[in-house]
Amino acid sequence: MTRTLKQALSATVLLAAMGSPSVGAAEAVSEKHAKAAVEYRQSLFQLVRSNMGPLGGMAKGAIPYDEEVMMTNAVRLEQLADMMVDYLEVDTRKFDVDTAAKDALWENFDEVETKVAALRKASAHLQQVVEAGNEDAYRAAIGDIGASCKSCHDDYKRD
Repeated sequence: MTRTLKQALSATVLLAAMGSPSVGAAEAVSEKHAKAAVEYRQSLFQLVRSNMGPLGGMAKGAIPYDEEVMMTNAVRLEQLADMMVDYLEVDTRKFDVDTAAKDALWENFDEVETKVAALRKASAHLQQVVEAGNEDAYRAAIGDIGASCKSCHDDYKRD
């Protein structure tokens, strides 16, 4: 297991052990809280990236379709989407933290929740497509997941 993945998993487990944050966007209460929130967000997105990589390769035809990998990664992405709002809700803007998040993330949090729901739905759809064995629909279903990711990146992530 790579060091980055171990760090991502450790941060995710640590946050889970600390309990779920409150519902709805809220300001970080200290610099320590803000730094932890950024670390957890980045860890979560590292896991998203590690699961999207093979799917993107399959959608582009760079690697062969692998139904087992598609199913596993689609399930993981749906689970990560289920956690995403909790990890995005901590507004870290008033602290000097290293983040790629734009201010718009917290200014339009209802829209963020809608976009996360789109990722969850697209991930569940890929699972359905794989279960049906519809190889003709694989690329489009993976593309829908990628489009949901891109939608958030375009609006809420600095380049």
